[in-house]
Amino acid sequence: MRVAMIAGTYQPDRCGVAHYTAHLREKLAQHQVESIVLTTRSAVCNPDPTVKGAIDRWHITALMPLVQAIHQTDADLLHLQHAAGTYGFDRSIFLLPRLLRLTRWQKPIITTIHEYGWWNWQPKYLPAQWIDRLKQGGQQRGWWDEEDGFLMTQSDAIITTNNDAEQVILKRLPHLQQKLHRIPIAPNIAPNIAPNIAPNIASNIAELQRDRTEAKLQICQQLSWSEGSPIVAFFGFLHPVKGLEILLSAFQQAVARIPQAKLLLIGGVESLALRGTEATRYWQKLESLIVSLQLQESVQMTGYLDARSVSNYLSGVDVGVLPLNHGVTLKSGSLLALMQHRLPVIATYADPPDPELDDSSAYFIPSRSVDELTIALTNVLANASLRQKLAQAGYDFSQFFSWSEIAVKHLNIYRSLISPSIP
Repeated sequence: MRVAMIAGTYQPDRCGVAHYTAHLREKLAQHQVESIVLTTRSAVCNPDPTVKGAIDRWHITALMPLVQAIHQTDADLLHLQHAAGTYGFDRSIFLLPRLLRLTRWQKPIITTIHEYGWWNWQPKYLPAQWIDRLKQGGQQRGWWDEEDGFLMTQSDAIITTNNDAEQVILKRLPHLQQKLHRIPIAPNIAPNIAPNIAPNIASNIAELQRDRTEAKLQICQQLSWSEGSPIVAFFGFLHPVKGLEILLSAFQQAVARIPQAKLLLIGGVESLALRGTEATRYWQKLESLIVSLQLQESVQMTGYLDARSVSNYLSGVDVGVLPLNHGVTLKSGSLLALMQHRLPVIATYADPPDPELDDSSAYFIPSRSVDELTIALTNVLANASLRQKLAQAGYDFSQFFSWSEIAVKHLNIYRSLISPSIP
C-alpha cells in the first residue's frame, strides 16, 4: 500500500504534529505501508527521498502544483495531517480536497484533525455578517464547515486525536458521524529502559530500580548535584502557555522546605509556535526569573534534546510535573511519556476536565496557582509511598496508548476505504 501524506511542515524537532506524523509513518512501514510526505520546500529539514518539498509556501497559487504532485505520487490514498498553525494559518489548504475531486482524483481522502473548535477565518476586506451567513449556510447543507472549509466534508474518513475536537465536529456536522474515527495519540518519547520479561517479577523490579539509580547518578554527576537530590522534571516545549513561571515560583517555595530538591526543564524553546527572536527572548526571560528567584543552583534548562537523551533524563528523575495554563488533556504526548517512564506526575486540570483522563493517574491540581503547586510538590517529594502509588497508576493508564495500536487502527481505516468488500 502506498499513502501520500500532506503535512504543513515536516520538522519533528519543532512541531508536535510533524513528530506525530514521523512516528505514524515509522510504525506503518512495519506493516508494509509505504508513505511519501508532501510539504513546503522550506519545511524539509533533512534529505529524505520520501519527504518532498512540492511547493514553496502555503498559498492559493500553490494549490494546482500541489494537486499535480499528489497525482504524480501514484498513491492508493491521500492522508492530510491538519492543524491550522502548521500551515501558517493559510486557508488555501481548505480547498485542496475539492480541487482534487475536480481533477478526477477518485481515490480515498482521509483528514486527521489535530485541533478544532478554536480558530475561525475572518477576512478584513469582507463584511463579517456576509462571511458568517456564507459559512453557516454551507455548513448547514453539509457543503463545508465554518472552520476547515472542504477538508472534512470532502474526505472519505476523518480522524480526530482528542475528545474536544470530536465533540465540536459532531455538534457542527452531525451528518459526518459515520466518517469520524477517534485515535488518541501515544507517548512522544519511548523509554530506553525497560525490565526484561521474566517469570520472576521481583527480579524485573529490582533490575528496573538499578537502571533508574544508575540514570539518576549520571544526571547528578553531569550537573554537579548531590547524589541524594530529589529531582523534579518538566518535559515539553518551553512556551509561555506551559505554566513555567508558576512552576519556578512554586519550586522556590518547595526548596525552602526540601533544600536538596532540584528541577530540570527538559525541552527546547524554538518551535513553529515560538520562533527566532521571540524564542530567544523567552529563554532569556526564564533564565532571568531563575536568577531573580535565586534558583541557579537548583534549576537547569537542558534545551532541545534527542529522544534518547530525553529518555535518559526521565529515567533518572523522581517526579514529573506539567503545570500547563490551560490544563492537561490526552492531547499531551508529554503526559503519556512521563507516565510510561514510571514517574509520579503532578498536572493541572483542564476546564472542563478531559473525561477520558483517569483522575487517579496523576496528582491533579488547579492551574495557575503557585500555592496549589507548592503543596503538590512538597507532598509528593516528601511521601515515597504516594510517589510509588502515582507512578504505578500512571504507568498502568499509559499502557492503553501505543504507536503500534495507532498504526493498526490507521491500517484498518485505509483497508476499509481501498477495499471495502474485504473484512
